[in-house]
Amino acid sequence: MIRKIGIFCITALLTLGLNAQNDITVHDNATGKDEVIDLPEGMTYELDSLLREWNIKNYLTTDENCESSEDNPEYSKEEYISRLNRLPNVIEMPYNEVVRKFIDLYCTKLRKSVSYMLGANNFYVPIFEEALESYQLPLELKYLPIIESALNPGATSRVGAAGLWQFMISTGKAYGLDVNSLIDERRDPIKSSYAAAHYLQDLYRIFGDWTLVIAAYNCGPANVNKAIRRAGGSHDYWKIYPYLPKETRGYVPAFIAANYVMNYYCEHNICPMTATLPPSTDTIIVSRDVHFDQIVAVCNVKAEEVKALNPQYRTGLIPGAKKSCILRLPTHGITAFITAGDSVYNYKSDELFTNRSEVTVSQASKNTSRTKSRNSSTRKRTKTITIRNGDTLSSIASRYGTTVSKLKRLNGLKGTSIRAGRKLRVR
Repeated sequence: MIRKIGIFCITALLTLGLNAQNDITVHDNATGKDEVIDLPEGMTYELDSLLREWNIKNYLTTDENCESSEDNPEYSKEEYISRLNRLPNVIEMPYNEVVRKFIDLYCTKLRKSVSYMLGANNFYVPIFEEALESYQLPLELKYLPIIESALNPGATSRVGAAGLWQFMISTGKAYGLDVNSLIDERRDPIKSSYAAAHYLQDLYRIFGDWTLVIAAYNCGPANVNKAIRRAGGSHDYWKIYPYLPKETRGYVPAFIAANYVMNYYCEHNICPMTATLPPSTDTIIVSRDVHFDQIVAVCNVKAEEVKALNPQYRTGLIPGAKKSCILRLPTHGITAFITAGDSVYNYKSDELFTNRSEVTVSQASKNTSRTKSRNSSTRKRTKTITIRNGDTLSSIASRYGTTVSKLKRLNGLKGTSIRAGRKLRVR
């Protein structure tokens, strides 16, 4: 039996229109007023940006054997209610016209994104389910990242939330995710999934109702408590609904719609993309600084692959010397890394690690004329060379008694690539 879900949603005949795929307008015929509800950001991402991910480009393809059409069949209210009731869920998922319109949105304008997400499920859902199961949470919560990030591990929201589970920095750090200039573990699918499960468990301890937990995950427990107070103390999501932020009003209906479409996509003629699972991977603990470029050069792995498997490292540097870090590679890459030993760490280390541990500060002369003379002599000592075939910044630095970092600074170079025949200032 479907619960009553509040006067706002029961008595009104709702008409929803999509505005540039960023919000929907709800017209309440009972009051004659329109209300704008923001779409969750995961429903606003362009499909092209989702398809750029390494896993997707290499291991997802269109299923040529699946007979699909752009036709989205019409079903009765009773059919939607029946299907939602058949889902093996603990979390309440009632039907109303708002939920219906979110389902329609997934099955029409977002149907290609649904096809992508059905394929990407193969990469991420096993991780989500293991994390949720470890905290004894309802497994249907595995669809939260669909409306948070559209299963895009590189997603960053307009307010700075990042990763599949869209953690803000403060919340991520509170749940053990390291975020600094070198590391952002919000983008690590495994660590962020366990952090999200822990956070969801804590929210349930506060509210004792999964629908309120989902709302609080989106807008924070303070906003949900504020809505509860404004609704006279009610803990029914559909009664506090009018007092929630605009995006959160659509968040729970979108979550219900995501559960629906991920289970009943065939009934709406949506074909999943076909997933071929990537080669097996393994991890190793790194206790020294190592750069992606060193791993790629020595361990016979692709740069894009290393970056995709280790998305938490922001600059390509794994700062193992500061704290033990996890490196994930294909199994053959881990074997090569172990076999290579110091060769990995030594490869072009003078070019890749240029930060100095100690410097000597030059003292300014009190004699102005001596300062001018020194500056004049410095200008006279300026020397420029022509780069020869086979030259590297490292070999040139050694030849002229300088360092790679000084050469880069003198010539305004960001990287270490140089070309034969070009001029290079060496002092």
